[in-house]
Amino acid sequence: MNWKYFFLGMGAGIAGAFAVKEAVKKENVSPEQILAQAKAVFKKDGPISGSWINMNPETYSKPPLEYRVYKGGISTFSDGKTQLYEFIADASTGTIIEINELQ
Repeated sequence: MNWKYFFLGMGAGIAGAFAVKEAVKKENVSPEQILAQAKAVFKKDGPISGSWINMNPETYSKPPLEYRVYKGGISTFSDGKTQLYEFIADASTGTIIEINELQ
């Protein structure tokens, strides 16, 4: 057995497995990145007094489409009162799909 060909084959196999793993892997945007993006949007209107995001993506249906989403919330303080907002963001792109003002 020629060891040179053995190690060459082993290296090609590892490289191929890594390439397949990366091609198949469907990666979501991290919840932390989505929360930072949402905070940047809300910060334009005033200071933020609190924020949260659910770390587990869930299914969200907006007919005829269905998404995997992260849900989160932000509270802002302006004009002497606190305003609460809930947002829904697409887990694969990070795009904010919907914002609801909570009363």
